[in-house]
Amino acid sequence: MSTLNGAPPGIDIVDETFLAVPPGTVAAAFADPAAWRRYWPDLVLDVYTDRGDEGLRWTVRGALVGTMEVWLESTLDGTLLHYFLRATPRTPMTPRQLRREFDHRARAAKAVALGLKEILEDGREPGIPPRSS
Repeated sequence: MSTLNGAPPGIDIVDETFLAVPPGTVAAAFADPAAWRRYWPDLVLDVYTDRGDEGLRWTVRGALVGTMEVWLESTLDGTLLHYFLRATPRTPMTPRQLRREFDHRARAAKAVALGLKEILEDGREPGIPPRSS
């Protein structure tokens, strides 16, 4: 996908994090648009595909222009959270600024995933079955 003026995206991030909870639990964390503003405060997201328990796809505006996706894959006894961001900064950047922006966005994506892991797993130890509700 091209983003601005037909150019390839300046930022192309792919990340994966395993969460030991069902996909529906992770999907609920992304269901509220208010959560999007907390996770990505400088981006305006518009859903173009709502895949329910399998995640969301958005168009991105604001500081970046492009697309973003959270794909939730049922794996073992939990969910593999796949994160994709393909976007270009709204304002031109030098190669060095673009590398910094890439690093900032990649770290922010991992922080969102690990934050959800900590909250949603609620102290679950590896190899221990989920708590009954």
